[in-house]
Amino acid sequence: MKTVKIHVYGIVQGVGFRPFISNLADSLGIKGTVANKGSYVEIMAQGDEWQLTRFENGIKNAPPERSVILELDSIELEGFKTVFERFEIIESEKEYGKIFISPDIATCDRCRGELFDKDNRRYLHPFINCTQCGPRLTILDSMPYDRVRTSMKRFPMCKSCEEEYYSPQSRRYDAQPVCCNDCGPEVYIIGEETKGLAAITKVRKTIMSGGIAAIKGIGGFHLCCDAKNEAAVMRLRELKHRPMKPFAVMMKDMDTAERECIIKQGQEQYLTGWQKPIMLLEKRAEQSICKMIAPDNLTVGVMLPYAPVQMLLFDCPDGVEMSDCLVMTSGNVRGAPICRSDEDAVKEIGSFCDIMLSHNRDIVIRADDSVCDWLYGKPYMIRRSRGFAPLPFMLKDAGEGQAAAIGGELKNSFCIASGGMLYMSPYIGDMADLRTLRALDESLERMADMLEASPQTLVCDTHPMYNTVSFAEEYAKKHGLALIKVQHHYAHILSCMAENNYSGQVIGLSLDGTGYGDDGTIWGGELLLCDNFGYSRLGSIKPFTQTGGDLSAKEGWRIAAAILRERLENGEEVCEALGICTAKEYGMLSLMAQKGLNSVRSTSCGRLFDAVSAILGIRRSSTFEGEASTALMYHAELFERALDAPYKAGFEGKAFREDDGFITLCTSALADFLAQRKLAGDDTNRLAYEFHFSLAKMLISACERIGERSGIKTAALSGGVFQNRLLVRLVNEGLCEKGFKVLLHSLVPPNDGGIALGQAAFGIMNS
Repeated sequence: MKTVKIHVYGIVQGVGFRPFISNLADSLGIKGTVANKGSYVEIMAQGDEWQLTRFENGIKNAPPERSVILELDSIELEGFKTVFERFEIIESEKEYGKIFISPDIATCDRCRGELFDKDNRRYLHPFINCTQCGPRLTILDSMPYDRVRTSMKRFPMCKSCEEEYYSPQSRRYDAQPVCCNDCGPEVYIIGEETKGLAAITKVRKTIMSGGIAAIKGIGGFHLCCDAKNEAAVMRLRELKHRPMKPFAVMMKDMDTAERECIIKQGQEQYLTGWQKPIMLLEKRAEQSICKMIAPDNLTVGVMLPYAPVQMLLFDCPDGVEMSDCLVMTSGNVRGAPICRSDEDAVKEIGSFCDIMLSHNRDIVIRADDSVCDWLYGKPYMIRRSRGFAPLPFMLKDAGEGQAAAIGGELKNSFCIASGGMLYMSPYIGDMADLRTLRALDESLERMADMLEASPQTLVCDTHPMYNTVSFAEEYAKKHGLALIKVQHHYAHILSCMAENNYSGQVIGLSLDGTGYGDDGTIWGGELLLCDNFGYSRLGSIKPFTQTGGDLSAKEGWRIAAAILRERLENGEEVCEALGICTAKEYGMLSLMAQKGLNSVRSTSCGRLFDAVSAILGIRRSSTFEGEASTALMYHAELFERALDAPYKAGFEGKAFREDDGFITLCTSALADFLAQRKLAGDDTNRLAYEFHFSLAKMLISACERIGERSGIKTAALSGGVFQNRLLVRLVNEGLCEKGFKVLLHSLVPPNDGGIALGQAAFGIMNS
């Protein structure tokens, strides 16, 4: 008889791992113990050689569906004296080391079946869960993951739930959130005495009468209305001050999603799997949801119900005829974090809705819905949160240091790095709002405690006016941490490198809206030569004057006028003819630029997209970030769909100019060309595609030149502009044809929501 000690690292807490180990051991006649150790699961296993071999193979090859084993260590304990009488789950202990926290897991099919089974004691229970599903991160106070360290500790188990919890034969064996109608949390209408199923029925009636409901879910509140009711959708847009930004739609089931959208191969796995993000799906020509859900878009964001209360909204057997498509958008004020408590919801979004459905299980950590596009047969993340955070990324050769990274000013998420494991937080929000800063402070402290991390280094952006930078300076001083500031566009490339676990040199194409340059100007269309220890700026798009401060980020016509003014003698005439601006507006901008009033030189590629959108008459200004550039992509994709032969560019100008080794892409000449062709009456969709195609050719040509000079044949694409799936495809496929290895994002957003990963990688590699 042998005794071995096995340590299993990964997502092995909150996924039924200890019950799985116990049942596997019993089936093989192995005696011993299993316990959570905070940073791993420890197994003491006693048996014959063949039993232990099969035991370890069973752990590696057939673990629970929701678990992720990243590492397994097994050591034989020679001379071990204790003889175990049985195999049992023992009290968890807290030890330090690598921590793996499970994200929240969508309701599994078996629990859904029980939810609507009249003979099941959890029939219509809004909080049904098992070891394979339910809340995890959002209810967790601290590690290790046990009920007493979650917000379920206030709900003592009834006798029946307790029997299941302690029975190895039960699917709820050691399931921490286990509960039922007799002992679990309760749903209710805020401000009323209406509770339970009566509350759900009342919300269903409100929605179907054209009303708007606030609904507390796993990670925060949603605002909900009937996606087929145009009046309700437009009212929600008016109340949220959101005239054009697409709404996400929760659809009842896959049949509904397939009726409304075209499902590509692989997408169903994510739509129906345990993560259930909002996924951008291609619209069908005929849809029952109203057009203002996602105007001027080829896609609509779709998710399926992932929590029991959402399933009951669609299917509660109360006789209410319910829509199978519901708007389900984040319950927050623009720029603020998602509401998680009744007090927050009443104060922040109470005026946006007619009824508020809540429950009394506390949300410890907010988790907004994850959002992803689809590229090359896999997710292409836009917002990484529920279902994905805080699964870590592994960075080889990172050492044992610890660092915390504050992340971006927009779409903020932070990152904690410890011993080569980089843990990105759920989505926080935009840091212009003080409520979001408070949420960042609270979440950073809580996640550091859960991960048992004590960062010695704090990393942030270099922009002197960012709230995140001020926050980092104060936080570092308060906690005695070394503060490192990392240039924005370099951090984007580091993020892409870290996601791909790549440690060599790369040519970084870092394209976004705004970042503080080393020269005090605005950067955003950058060609960098990077490794984990530094970068050189080797090129950019053609600089232009960005006039108007924050307004210039919303009003693309300002950038269009600036580019054409600097390019053309008759810029005023061209701008008037294209409807970009009036003579008065043109003169005002010209005067401000000449006098340097509220003006700065910029290489922002995001603003270039806005300018081209204005030149082509697609969007003169934007009501939300990325509106003009997304609409530009939409028109280009419409043209691409109609192509029946390889495209031949109309723009025949130079790709770039090179002065003293610095490359400047001829983007102003391209904008001028598009303006002239638009005046000549060329098709808008064709010109939109021409812009994407020609810009991609410029970027590819520049990479070739840098590759010739440096010998580097690996490129990394990052920054919010590369959220544009058409541009990503054109650049990636063009570079691959030229023999480049291309690093792309997938599960980390290329936008500022992923920048913390790059900051954290720099922090642990350089501290």
